[in-house]
Amino acid sequence: MNSKKILINLSIVFLIFFIDRITKNYILEIAESQNVVEIYINPFLNFVLFWNKGIGFGLFSFDQLQAYNLITSLIIAIIGIIIFIIYKTTDYRIYFYLMILGGALGNLFDRLYYSAVPDFIDFHINNFHWFIFNIADIFISLGVICLIFAEIIFKKKTK
Repeated sequence: MNSKKILINLSIVFLIFFIDRITKNYILEIAESQNVVEIYINPFLNFVLFWNKGIGFGLFSFDQLQAYNLITSLIIAIIGIIIFIIYKTTDYRIYFYLMILGGALGNLFDRLYYSAVPDFIDFHINNFHWFIFNIADIFISLGVICLIFAEIIFKKKTK
């Protein structure tokens, strides 16, 4: 991989990381100044601060420090694998991996700095609320969904 491509890839990852940081810092500033975050956006979307000790969308949340540390270690290992895959990928899928990496680094930063990830986007329809999530989760999910579609489309073309 040449240095120009490495610089572009790093720029994408850091852009995603900083967008995530800016949004989380904004929500945390509101929480600090008002002691609560309950922002009504529209009938389907609110911003509500929730501290997530699990992984994406609050899954596998544990109060035990050992379980938290195990999950964090697993996330670090997965990030290492993603970096290796990015290094080996030579086609368009690299951008999907970069989205996943940028989001994963954003959430990892929070896990290490706050010992939890601030989630705040509350999407709901009437009383049915989806998991509360953040911008990093959006990029991770979007990257994974794009990889799945790319795999399905690629498999169809090879048959």
